[in-house]
Amino acid sequence: MTGRRHIRTFLSALHLPVTKARVLCAGALAMCVSTAVGCGVVPGTTGGSGDGAITVMTWAPEKTKTTNKPGMPAMAKAYARWVNANGGINGRKLRVITCNDHNDAVAAASCARRAAEENVVAVVGSYSQHARSFFSPLETAGIPYLGGYGVTDDEFTSPLSYPVNGGQPSLLIGLGQQLARTCGPVTLIRPDTVAGDELPVLLDSGLTAGRHAASVDQRAAEDATEFSGHAQRALRRVTADSPEEGCVVPALGDRTDTFMDSFRRTREDYPAVRTASVLGSIDQSMIDATGRTYEGSYVTGWYPASSDKRWKPMREVIREEAFGDNRIDVADPGVQTTWVAYTALKKAIESLGDGEVTARALRRTLDNGLQIDTGGLTPTLSWSFQDLITASGFPRLVNADVTFQVVRKGQLVTERKGFVNVSKVLENTQTL
Repeated sequence: MTGRRHIRTFLSALHLPVTKARVLCAGALAMCVSTAVGCGVVPGTTGGSGDGAITVMTWAPEKTKTTNKPGMPAMAKAYARWVNANGGINGRKLRVITCNDHNDAVAAASCARRAAEENVVAVVGSYSQHARSFFSPLETAGIPYLGGYGVTDDEFTSPLSYPVNGGQPSLLIGLGQQLARTCGPVTLIRPDTVAGDELPVLLDSGLTAGRHAASVDQRAAEDATEFSGHAQRALRRVTADSPEEGCVVPALGDRTDTFMDSFRRTREDYPAVRTASVLGSIDQSMIDATGRTYEGSYVTGWYPASSDKRWKPMREVIREEAFGDNRIDVADPGVQTTWVAYTALKKAIESLGDGEVTARALRRTLDNGLQIDTGGLTPTLSWSFQDLITASGFPRLVNADVTFQVVRKGQLVTERKGFVNVSKVLENTQTL
């Protein structure tokens, strides 16, 4: 922490704006970690298993009572089988270790400590809500966290994090911009929690950027099991004294589907109302399971719709190496994030040529401006200082592109071609 205080003192002396200061601080810390000089950081060691293999880890919660992402480690294993069947990376085999974080802080920290014990060169394409637990062991061991799901703010602040998407902030701002073009009054239903307090700020930033009125903020108990009253109240609000088509936005995480069950039974009296959400709260599997409940819903995502031809390479790998594995859904944003993260890992390792593949070497090549092409699934990714977006509170964010999608005939399809960049709005958004 001494190094962090020195950097903050230095930045204060420069009288830099808060946003720029945070970006400079993250960049300075990243350089400190990369060189491992005076920071109390142990550089990453070789990522092999004794046979020259490159060892990485992917973790996610499985078989829990809340959020589960079994498709992410399954996709990682399938990717490794495909890479190894085609000669490895620069002739080296890729070894993937998986870990179940059980949606538990202690288990998440245990996964990170295991990563250090196994000498992995990176944690790749993973999901965990317990970043404060796992980043400390990773930072101590100097292990980069490449392509996290983006579910925590820490993934956009740690100097060892290399995010491939814009996380929840970009999605909600993008959704606001999407709805500003298509909706009348908007009501947001979100958890009555500290984390939930940030959601209307982000959504309204997108709405107001599109010259739309702010949303009505409607809170719900985090552990609610029934939402009929919330659905009725939201429907009345978006239809009161407005001839325009209103939109209801449930942002309730795992309980979004429960809300939609109540909404479906209530909306018959309000035909001129549509729903909207972000990928992660809504996905194709939920749409398939609920018939026409989501028909017409607006959805903002990080990547192109799953039907897009740019996902063809991923589909081919799944067909070759994971045919019949029902944990892997090509439309799951977690599976997609793992694919993008492993694509980035492969490009980073290839850039090292015949050199030793270590955690330090990976950090160095990523920090030094390596340009990574993901086949059009994201903009070109690069985590050099010049590529960081100057967004307050998110100094490691480099990709603020989102896509606008809509549910038509039971399928998530593109509503607007191409990516929409929300970096300017994000830079001007002051979160709590």
